[in-house]
Amino acid sequence: MPCSPREIGSLFLFEKLTAEQLGRLCAEGRVERFEPGPVYAEGDPATCFYVMLEGTVVLSRRVGADDVEVSRTSQRGVYAGAMQAYLGDRVRQVYNNSMRVTEPTRFFVVPADTFASVMREWFPMAVHLLEGLFFGSKNTQRAIGQRERLLALGSLSAGLTHELNNPAAAAVRATATLRERVGKMRHKLRVISAGTYDRETLADLIEIQERTAERVAKAPVLSPLEASDREDALADWLDDHGIPDGWRIAPTFVQAGLDLDWLDQVAAAVDEATLPSAVGWLSYTVETELLMDEIADSTNRISHLVDAAKQYSQLDRAPFQVADVHELLDSTLLMLSGKFGRRIKVVKEYDRTLPRIPAYPAELNQVWTNLIDNAVSAMNGAGTDGGRGTLTVRTARENDRLLVEFGDTGTGIPPEVRDRVFDPFFTTKPVGEGTGLGLDISWRIVVDKHHGTLRFESEPGDTRFQVLLPLTAPAPDDTPEEPA
Repeated sequence: MPCSPREIGSLFLFEKLTAEQLGRLCAEGRVERFEPGPVYAEGDPATCFYVMLEGTVVLSRRVGADDVEVSRTSQRGVYAGAMQAYLGDRVRQVYNNSMRVTEPTRFFVVPADTFASVMREWFPMAVHLLEGLFFGSKNTQRAIGQRERLLALGSLSAGLTHELNNPAAAAVRATATLRERVGKMRHKLRVISAGTYDRETLADLIEIQERTAERVAKAPVLSPLEASDREDALADWLDDHGIPDGWRIAPTFVQAGLDLDWLDQVAAAVDEATLPSAVGWLSYTVETELLMDEIADSTNRISHLVDAAKQYSQLDRAPFQVADVHELLDSTLLMLSGKFGRRIKVVKEYDRTLPRIPAYPAELNQVWTNLIDNAVSAMNGAGTDGGRGTLTVRTARENDRLLVEFGDTGTGIPPEVRDRVFDPFFTTKPVGEGTGLGLDISWRIVVDKHHGTLRFESEPGDTRFQVLLPLTAPAPDDTPEEPA
């Protein structure tokens, strides 16, 4: 359609241009009429800058599998499209939204290259200012995000240190006690060997010792009442057979899974005079086995925590990969377990039939961390039952997406602030306890990077944040980010 310098000069965007400048725009641009329907799609290469002359335009953004309308207007002169063309190849030039028209609509269309060149030629100072604002905003956003990650890392490090310290201290204590018990066992063995035992009796004792070690490894788990009854029975037996400190030895024997039949076998293998020494020697055998089990459990716990830290950080993994969300959730819950204490109960409701999904695991772990940390804070806040509560982590399939839900029994989100929870720097936490960026960062990771959805429902005693992730996704865009 013909381009009129007078018509485009009447638009507020171009009203200060000279006749020569308007003539150049008309010569290099064009007027185009669109029937109702799409004009361009989000993510496509940004080739044109559009200024509406007449009609109605609708802009939308993709959120998960849905297109969410963000603007609808009939105002003459509104513009969209390749608005960052002046930045050139320093940023990836794609449309940041989708545009469609709802009635026959005319646009003045300028090619992106033309728009970039006239901006640099006619408004060089403005271009410098816009570049500074654009990259400055990106750098600020990146620095703030990095600070948020560092704060989370500091909190996690403190929790991980606490979690590692417990099994490490237990292993140290068990090792010191084991050294003492082995020394006493050597002493008992010397006493036994100096006695009047014949070779057959010693062989029987050694066989009992070996079977004792096997029973320790297979000790049953008893209820408190069962354990108490067995301790009383063993203590009575030891007292009846002249064994000193039977009340002290009996709990150890019960913990090892030993019973009256086992004591009868020991009594049958030796005479009455040497029975106390034999029982004492076997008692040290039991204690050493239990201590070695404690050391093994502690070191396994440390290994498990280290594996969880690696899984959480994804330091040895590719940034984008096919991942099991349950592994990610478990590693995050373990890393944050120090925050729960005994007052917060964690309930897992996993659908293990869900498939692995393509994702950025390290960044999803950051989302889990932010949502769990908020839930814990809500349950520790004023108005709760002394900091008690239940955190429920649920996974399920919702149509063609995977749902991860975090539910808490905290005070809930007040209705008057629900529209602001995803705003940067907005927080309901006390001063110094929150940056107000956790949900903003989570939103960008879920929505912008994974094309998913982050939503919530809240009432007192029942708040649920839900993350919906696509089950399939295209290969990640490897285009470098804009320079810092």
